[in-house]
Amino acid sequence: MTENRRNGTSSGGHSFGTFGGVFTPTTLTILGVIMFLRFGQVVGQAGTLNALLIVLGAKSITLLTSFSVAAIATNTQVKGGGAYFLISRTLGVEYGGVIAIFLYIAQATSVALYVIGFTEAFVGTFPVTLSFRLIATVVNVAVFLCVYIGAGWTIKVQYGILAVLVLSVLSFLAGALPQSSIETFRANLHSAYLPGQSFFTMFALFFPAVTGIMAGVNMSGDLRDPGKSIPDGTFAAVLFTGAIYLSMALFLGASRPQEALIHQGLIVREIAWSPLLITAGVFAATLSSALGSMMGAPRVLQAFAADDVFSRLRPFAKGSGPAREPRRATIVTFLIAQTAIVLGDLDAVAPIITMFFMVTYGTLNLACFLEGITRNPSFRPRFRWHHWALSLLGALLCLAVMFLINVLWAAVAILIMVAVYGLIGRAEVLAAWGDLSSGLAFQRARWALLRLEKERYHPKNWRPSILALSGGAWSRNHLAEYACWLSAGRGVVSLAQILFGDVEEFVVRRNEAERLLRRHIQEEGRAAFPAVVVEEDLGKGIKTLLQCHGIGGVRPNTILMGWSEDPRRVGLFGRTLRLCRAMGRSVVVVRYDRRVERNDEEAPKGSLNIWWREPHNGALMLLLAHLMKQNRIWRNHPLRILCPVPPRADRENLTAEMTDRLALARIDAEIVVLPTDDPLSALRAEVVREPFAALFVGFEPPEEGHEEAFIDRYRPVTELPGDVILVSSSGDVALEA
Repeated sequence: MTENRRNGTSSGGHSFGTFGGVFTPTTLTILGVIMFLRFGQVVGQAGTLNALLIVLGAKSITLLTSFSVAAIATNTQVKGGGAYFLISRTLGVEYGGVIAIFLYIAQATSVALYVIGFTEAFVGTFPVTLSFRLIATVVNVAVFLCVYIGAGWTIKVQYGILAVLVLSVLSFLAGALPQSSIETFRANLHSAYLPGQSFFTMFALFFPAVTGIMAGVNMSGDLRDPGKSIPDGTFAAVLFTGAIYLSMALFLGASRPQEALIHQGLIVREIAWSPLLITAGVFAATLSSALGSMMGAPRVLQAFAADDVFSRLRPFAKGSGPAREPRRATIVTFLIAQTAIVLGDLDAVAPIITMFFMVTYGTLNLACFLEGITRNPSFRPRFRWHHWALSLLGALLCLAVMFLINVLWAAVAILIMVAVYGLIGRAEVLAAWGDLSSGLAFQRARWALLRLEKERYHPKNWRPSILALSGGAWSRNHLAEYACWLSAGRGVVSLAQILFGDVEEFVVRRNEAERLLRRHIQEEGRAAFPAVVVEEDLGKGIKTLLQCHGIGGVRPNTILMGWSEDPRRVGLFGRTLRLCRAMGRSVVVVRYDRRVERNDEEAPKGSLNIWWREPHNGALMLLLAHLMKQNRIWRNHPLRILCPVPPRADRENLTAEMTDRLALARIDAEIVVLPTDDPLSALRAEVVREPFAALFVGFEPPEEGHEEAFIDRYRPVTELPGDVILVSSSGDVALEA
């Protein structure tokens, strides 16, 4: 394996180091147009104290995000796409796609921000008669051509720009130091906001100045060692530029009155030791930031297109030359930037970019938080200075600042995010990489299981956890179907198959049987789990399933099986019923009437009947019948309770008692009282009068040696037309709960 391949770079591509590939573009993007053209206004309106808080607050968000970026970048083989790659390989393709779109638009629009800033400085320095937008367009074309030639050329240009920028900052500090005074500093400590402005509008205006931490991350596909360069270069740039902004805020507040800071756009040039160096610095900063964004944005689009999330973006995945330069994506980026130049201005564009970057940073922090809190064993970043609490704090700060800046734009950004997430989710993209979703689901399941283990059982929390002895399911599909109907999406269904033989010899066959059963479940669209065991005979297999299947609070509480009159299995059938009840499981036995015509869209015609003889099994029958009616195909079937009573019984009192029971259970049903000395004959007559689709009948398991008598007792019921569901309750259901 070559070094390039090991670090995720393509053969023949660029191999930039920490300084050239991360520190330089990050620093140049951070020390951009806002520093020279708008930072004086921020200090003037907010006051020196609040300006320092704005810088520290903005830097805190980017620093916390840098911790998350460093952790994720040192935990995976980083390839092209920057933040999109990191998030898509952590939170999944849906979140990654959302961030790809937000980050790409933010950076493409940032090009316009920096070009507008350059043009503003150019017009303020040189007396020209050309229109502002024409000059901005020419600059945008020049930036586009530099990047279109290739990233290698652009990086070399940026070394020279960095030198000019450092000299311009030193020039400002050298000029501000002798002009500073304690009196001016004290006078500028507190805010002097213009009408309609506030701390948070100033924060929104300033925040794009610190968003450059993605400039290095977006070059991930062109780095020699992304796992080392991204954290080292990003932290160095954040700390270096943070020191510059804090020192500039102090010297601005100490060298000029607030009125001048607010209304003079290029106040930095007036203060500096050499105005020429400031002019050169403004040009260098704005051009370098524009170059950095013009380089980074197309690489995000190229990586997103390469994952084939949206087929229409597929052409942008193509790269040019041995370095796979994203030239098609660069053209689109140029057009977006040009549109923003024509439509916008510096103060209008900055808050929108802030919102897009806030979403990106918040999601990056969320990704790292979820990786840490779920304690995913695969999350083993080489960067040790991180903790899930820092990532959570970063995510919450991003969300809070979004709404504090502008509630409407924050809500719009989140709605767009949800819409894009849903669009990608509906596309059902099959990602070829692992993400956090399965790990997060596992950890949630673990927490829930441990909580259930500590909770005392209460009938109010009863849910059907059904183990269906359905065999391969395709041969007894009706049992799998009934198991899902009776759970109605409220519980857990397991479809069990027993293979006969020695487990050591049948390992391969067992695995294959489980794979086929799982595929059948998916093809049928059932919410169920496969359970396959190997035992010497059916009886031992059932014992194994009853003892071992399930975990904690989601062990099966109900066993579902088919009705059997096979003389060879009558004894086993009876023993299984007794074993289930002895182990505290309720039992549901389905006699499936194959004479009834059916289709996948509708249930058999007729009502859902409950043969109510006593309340012990009746409570579970009523609840299961209610759950069946929650399924779409059973929703319009009437629920009827058939109550056989002696002819001289108090029918009104019995009806009132049953009505009260139904009211207590919050279940609607028709009560049919059948006065009779022969309940079975009354049942047959009622079935002739009102055919049923399914009939629930209570039973008790037969005593040992009385299995054939048990079959004979229930044969007249199981021969009725329609499905018969025999129910034996373990007593853990209470209708009033």
